[in-house]
Amino acid sequence: MASTNPKTYEPTAPRKVAFLGLGVMGSPMAGHLALAGHHVTVYNRSAPKAEAWKKEFKGHSAATPALAAKDADFVFCCVGNDDDLRSVTLGEEGAFIGMKKGAIFVDHTTASADIARELQVQAQALGLQFVDAPVSGGQAGAQNGMLTVMCGGDKAAFEAARPVAMAFSRAFTLLGAAGAGQLAKMVNQIAIAGLVQGLSEAIAFGQQAGLDMNQVLEVIGKGAAQSWQMDNRGKTMIEGKFEFGFAVDWMRKDLGLVLDEAKRNGARLPVTALVDQFYADVQAAGGRRWDTSSLITRLK
Repeated sequence: MASTNPKTYEPTAPRKVAFLGLGVMGSPMAGHLALAGHHVTVYNRSAPKAEAWKKEFKGHSAATPALAAKDADFVFCCVGNDDDLRSVTLGEEGAFIGMKKGAIFVDHTTASADIARELQVQAQALGLQFVDAPVSGGQAGAQNGMLTVMCGGDKAAFEAARPVAMAFSRAFTLLGAAGAGQLAKMVNQIAIAGLVQGLSEAIAFGQQAGLDMNQVLEVIGKGAAQSWQMDNRGKTMIEGKFEFGFAVDWMRKDLGLVLDEAKRNGARLPVTALVDQFYADVQAAGGRRWDTSSLITRLK
């Protein structure tokens, strides 16, 4: 697990946990749980990834979500979308079947608020607890154990999960009832979409004007224009490097959730809808796996 910032773990009693989904986010998150001293069993749809994780972190793997979740105090999950989430929770071999009464399912998937509410109802009917907890911070945040986690659900379940989840978090915050975490993640993605488009236009304008944009960003990054995107993506945007980071395909999935929710709640999102279409242009140009900062390629 690559990390540029060694994590210091808060002391907490070792717990038996499961982690479902070992993608670019889930694998290091599960790794931090193991490094913090918890007893971790993982499940991944592709078994070789689970075997590789087990060898690296000396944990355990299971053939199904239900088997991974058996006897666990907490089951963490980070998969692709609503359908994937239903499969690993409610499927024939889903985690909810294997979980013991009172266990807590913490979902880090960026999904819809509707499925968060649906799964909370299903969990309660089975004597389980559910927290929707999407994350922000990207692959680097997962690797460094410094994710920002936005939670929705029952306060008691949140409070129980927090000390364990801090193994991979810098902040783990309850924002309301079931679904509130997913809605907060949508707010996050709306803000990022506008910021990246603005930064793209600024850099492209400065380059067209003949400015040394590395120098310009160094200067304006000390003022009101500063942002995480500028600090972490400005230089690579100038250099035209996009083969890393949070993929355009993922961002479009997230913005689809945002725009669907806006239709339901009546929010007006003209800039977000426009940037979503700009990302469609990037996809059409072959940039499906490029970082979201590749919006600037449309302006070249």
